[in-house]
Amino acid sequence: MTILHAATDSAPSEASALEVDAVVLGAGPVGLFQVFQLGLQGIQAHLVDALPHVGGQCAELYPDKPIYDIPGTPVCTGRELVAQLQAQIAPFKPAMHLAQQVSSLALQDDGRILLQTTAGVALLARIAVIAAGVGAFVPKTVKAEGIEAWVGTQVFYHPSSVQAATDRHVVVHGGDEGAVRAAIESAQIARSVTLLHRRDVFQAPDDLLAQLQALRDAGSIKVLAAQITGVQASGDGRLSALQVLDAAGTEQALPLDLLLAYLGISPKLGALADWGMAIERKQLVVDTATFATSLKGVYAVGDINTYPGKRKLILCGFHEATLAAFAAAEYLTGEAVLLQYTTTSTRLHERLGVRHD
Repeated sequence: MTILHAATDSAPSEASALEVDAVVLGAGPVGLFQVFQLGLQGIQAHLVDALPHVGGQCAELYPDKPIYDIPGTPVCTGRELVAQLQAQIAPFKPAMHLAQQVSSLALQDDGRILLQTTAGVALLARIAVIAAGVGAFVPKTVKAEGIEAWVGTQVFYHPSSVQAATDRHVVVHGGDEGAVRAAIESAQIARSVTLLHRRDVFQAPDDLLAQLQALRDAGSIKVLAAQITGVQASGDGRLSALQVLDAAGTEQALPLDLLLAYLGISPKLGALADWGMAIERKQLVVDTATFATSLKGVYAVGDINTYPGKRKLILCGFHEATLAAFAAAEYLTGEAVLLQYTTTSTRLHERLGVRHD
């Protein structure tokens, strides 16, 4: 076991932070259910995720694949599960901080936790729950020297909207559903669209592939099978072209105004490893009675934690989130929490917005 010391460099000040009850780090299924369980305990949560949308792995890696082990639901897709969880947490109106990561976390003298995100949002929380799966899912990047200079202006990774493509020459890079969908949407508003992938083969639902083919036939989308080898800048410092190498070994310049890259995602532990919690094999050690980490007021649920007998299943994460919410409520009140049932408790019904006619 390794005990790491919390990083405090470049931490925000308490005065500039928004005071909140709880921050949940990770908006996958377990993070979403954690928001629900905290809400039942009267704890309002803010949700932070590196992706531009909720759902984590379910939404990004297997949105259309069937899941068979959710209690009471014989089968549902990852997308359907996420939609159901979003509907379930709706009564609690969690604040969402998406497309950003928590870059610093520091325990304050009064026991509260000061967090800052990569988007500059500062949150002063009474508790924090880490539901980051196997780490924050961050987009895979284009491996071309110098391209970082245009990230956020002309280069975007997994953008949730393609509105930046309006009246521009756009290159969409990738071979999966996200890239195909972005190319189709961009074709409605861009001056030109090139779908760039190492092969002229794409993985997407049949209806999207049919739309892509129709747009190719109409000349609205050009498909180029090639790999990016470099970038070119114009005299005013803008990204003007990609250097690409096609399947025949021919190198060419591909002019563009905008690059939308959909290259998949990969998990990274990132700054979390420097926040002062006990870690074993890149996972947070927790007490199974409370799912508390070794840092006061910080809990960990789902694939990010470890304990004897741990199983990395969504179902197990739901159980962990439930116990963590009870423990957090007792930590905040200093009193034992009375067990109540959603079938009969008027207090829980009020929190859920259940009406009694």
